[in-house]
Amino acid sequence: MFADLTEQWLEYKLMNTGQAVRTIEVYRLALRRLGQYFAERDPLSATHDDLIVFCGVWLHKQGLKDPVSRRTHIAAVRGFYAWCKDNRHLRDNPASGIPYPTSGRKIPRVITLANAEKLMWAPDFSTFAGVRDGAMLAVMTGCGLRASGLVHLNESHLLQDEIDGKVRLMLRVLEKGSKERILPVPIEADLMLRIYLEHPELQGIDRMLPDGDRVLFVSLNNRSIGAHEYIGEKRRLNRRAVLQMVKRYGQALGIPEGQLHPHAFRHLYGTELVEDDVQLLNTQLLMGHADPKSTSIYTHTARRKLTREVDRANPMAKMRTPVSDLLQKLKGKP
Repeated sequence: MFADLTEQWLEYKLMNTGQAVRTIEVYRLALRRLGQYFAERDPLSATHDDLIVFCGVWLHKQGLKDPVSRRTHIAAVRGFYAWCKDNRHLRDNPASGIPYPTSGRKIPRVITLANAEKLMWAPDFSTFAGVRDGAMLAVMTGCGLRASGLVHLNESHLLQDEIDGKVRLMLRVLEKGSKERILPVPIEADLMLRIYLEHPELQGIDRMLPDGDRVLFVSLNNRSIGAHEYIGEKRRLNRRAVLQMVKRYGQALGIPEGQLHPHAFRHLYGTELVEDDVQLLNTQLLMGHADPKSTSIYTHTARRKLTREVDRANPMAKMRTPVSDLLQKLKGKP
């Protein structure tokens, strides 16, 4: 019965609350682990103390030592048992009041502008694969997309609008539970996308979907299926391939490993918006953050802006110090 109720709840979350497919998969894993924890016992007989142990000590022993990694498990447990009570599968909710673990806010790992520029030049643009990779790097860098949003783009998500008398390309982005936002595409990324879309090799790939739309970014080497099946949705690139692409180019260039993940480009996008004094509300809209706290984290990474402000306004800049003459000479001033 527990397994059946689990699937019913996951279907409810997927169909009625707008949860992303990836979140549903994590919830399914969490409840599978809950079943392992209870072993021969029925999880529906759980007590509050049982669930406290599962969400804390037991998950920690299973390797989920980072508090952040346990939060989704606790969310699944709390949501599942609340749903069971609301639908009269249980009289009481044993998960009520189970706390989320506290954790400090992590500063995002941002790829530097210099390294992002190096990566932009890394693909071999004489090949179709290189043109595709360059277009993806341009969209990640210029639009701040999550990897999931990038790979789920279709041609219908490319829109046009007239801005200041000029036709501009826009992206209709669906991320994190089908939350939609419209993003202006920088002119540089626009051109790289057009070069990709007009490439002769792309014209020979069947990427048509049942509704007549077309997959935007295609995979080129899937040996797990036959050539006759390698069409439509099965042509879509996945998130892992994007990560592998970034790592392959970055490692060859000697870029630090911590900067070689797709989200580092998203963090760069957010940081640069803050660096150039884009209003926090506009940054929040462009990033697709529901909570402004998620956007404010980028103020911690806007180091260039803060450094300039410190150099201009700190008290020592306004007084004569023992090293003032030396600094003037280093700056080449008399």
